[in-house]
Amino acid sequence: MSLFTGLSAFPLTPLANDAVDERAFASIVERLARTGVDSITALGSTGSYAYLSLAERARVARLAVQHAGDTPVFVGVGALRTSQVLENVDMAEAAGAAGLLLAPVSYQPLTENDVFELFRAVCEHTELPIILYDNPGTTHFTFSPELYGRIAELSGLASIKMPSVPADLNRARDRIAEVRAVVPEHVTIGISGDSTAAYALSAGCDAWYSVIGGTLPVPALTITRAALAGQTDQAINESDRLAPLWRLFAEYGGSIRVIAALAELLGLAPERCLPLPIQGLDAAGRSHVAEVIESLELA
Repeated sequence: MSLFTGLSAFPLTPLANDAVDERAFASIVERLARTGVDSITALGSTGSYAYLSLAERARVARLAVQHAGDTPVFVGVGALRTSQVLENVDMAEAAGAAGLLLAPVSYQPLTENDVFELFRAVCEHTELPIILYDNPGTTHFTFSPELYGRIAELSGLASIKMPSVPADLNRARDRIAEVRAVVPEHVTIGISGDSTAAYALSAGCDAWYSVIGGTLPVPALTITRAALAGQTDQAINESDRLAPLWRLFAEYGGSIRVIAALAELLGLAPERCLPLPIQGLDAAGRSHVAEVIESLELA
C-alpha cells in the first residue's frame, strides 16, 4: 500500500510569544501517532508554514520526525522563490521526512508554466516523493486537469491533494474520475476539503489530507476507515454529525482560526497560538467553538 493513502493529519504549529511552542507541538504530534493516523503532514497550511523562518521550519520538521515514532512524516516545503523551496527540501531531507508537500506560493500571479517548472526543479533536486498541494483558497492558483497531468509525469510525484468535491457521490465520482484520467496509476488522489471528505473517499479518493485530523484524529479516522472500507453510509453519517464544525469553518472564513481555538480550548496549544498578524477568534467566536465542542462531545 502506498504511503500516500488513508488519513494524513495536519497539525498546528502553535506559537507562544511569537516563537514556536516546541513542547506543545511535540505533544500534538505524539498524540496523533498514538491515535494511529496513517501519516502526519507537518508545515501544511494548518501548520502556518508560510509565516515561519527557514530555521523555524527546520526545527519543526525535526521535532515532527522525532516525536512521530513509526508514523511517516511529510513536510511542507512551499516558499516564494524556487531557491528557498530547495533549501526547505534539503531541510526536510535532513530531518528524515518520508515525503514532501509542495504548494505554489506566490505574490505575483503564477502561470501554469511557472508552476510546472517549480515542480520540475524540485523533482530533479530530490528523491523524496512529492505531494502536489492544490489549495487555491490560500495560493490563489488553480490547477487545471491538464497541469495535473503534466506534473504527474515527472519522476517523483506521488500524490495530488485536491480541493473539495461536491457533497454528492455521483458528482464527486465524476470529479475524481476527471483527475484519475490524466495521472498515472501510481499517483494517489487525496482530498483536502474536510466537509466533503466522506464523499470524496467514498467516491474513489485514496487519501484524506485532513485539517481536523491534526486536532481531532478520532472522528477523522472514523470517517476515513469507514469510507475506504466501502461503508459509505457510516462515513457520511459521521461527517453529517460534524456539520456544526463544518459550518464554523464557513462562518469564520476558513479552518485555521477555528482549529486554533479548538486546540486552545482542548489544552493542546497556548492561547493566541497563531502567528501575528492573524489574531484568531474573539471571545464570542471562541465561545461559539466551545459550544460546538460540547454539543458534539469532542472534548
